[in-house]
Amino acid sequence: MNTKPLKSLLQKRKDDQHIPPIAGTLFAIFLIIAVAGAILGDGRYPDGVIGAWVLGWTIIGTYFLFALKVASQWEKVIVLRLGKFKGLKGPGLFWIIPIVDTTPTWIDHRVMVTPFAAQKTLTKDTVPVDVDAVLFWVVWDAEKAALEVEDYRAAVDWAAQTALRDIIGKKMLADILVGRSAIDKELQAVIDERTTPWGVTVQSVEIRDIVIPQDLEDAMSRQAQAERERQARVILGESEKQIADSFAEASQAYIHNPTALHLRAMNMLFEGLKEKGALVIVPSSAIDTMNLGGLSGMVSLAQNNLPKDK
Repeated sequence: MNTKPLKSLLQKRKDDQHIPPIAGTLFAIFLIIAVAGAILGDGRYPDGVIGAWVLGWTIIGTYFLFALKVASQWEKVIVLRLGKFKGLKGPGLFWIIPIVDTTPTWIDHRVMVTPFAAQKTLTKDTVPVDVDAVLFWVVWDAEKAALEVEDYRAAVDWAAQTALRDIIGKKMLADILVGRSAIDKELQAVIDERTTPWGVTVQSVEIRDIVIPQDLEDAMSRQAQAERERQARVILGESEKQIADSFAEASQAYIHNPTALHLRAMNMLFEGLKEKGALVIVPSSAIDTMNLGGLSGMVSLAQNNLPKDK
């Protein structure tokens, strides 16, 4: 249940009965003067004079109590005289005529922050999402905010919610997830267009969180993992291709130089036998074609020269 309209109504009633501390203090002072005068004048003056004294100071104190108003630096006050708009008062000290004038609305000109949300709203591709956002807005025309709409705070809240639902319904889920800044600007433009006739302007809208169903989140996670694996395989294939190109280029250096090829074979065999316990299987065809038979002595010599374990 949304209790914001009720809270706003209670706030409005509280503002209508707004009594500043200075007015209450003056009322107490005048009341003390009336009582002190009645006590001091008892027995000296007729009862009618004393009653008039008390009544007069009480009326003066009551007038100050209800006629004196104080608005804060950030406030503007709507004054109605017999139900008609009289003007704006504040900030600071101002006077009204009790009974004739009323102050039903006190407008706050500071930047207001309103959180709002769209729950279980379907995107264009029929995916239910929960979106939380924050609206920053300010009243630039207190007269319009008080006279053009019943409750401008609740109106701004509902306008933001409906705009968010409309925009989500027109977007694909992928666009919502990756295009938050674009949605923020679009929301700001839509809400500002709706609230401008009420004297309210929207400064910015920021989406805080987007919640998607858990099953879909798991599926998207698996999809992202598969995509990363695909990219890893592509990179591995490119590496193998580069290695093959390097070997093909190196083979051109050995194609007309058998001695260099034999030296390379010797180096490979030596590197393979440096580690103890290494076993190298050489095809018999390689012995004939690369003259490896003549190299066995060198291999044995290399093994004998290896350091022994202590």
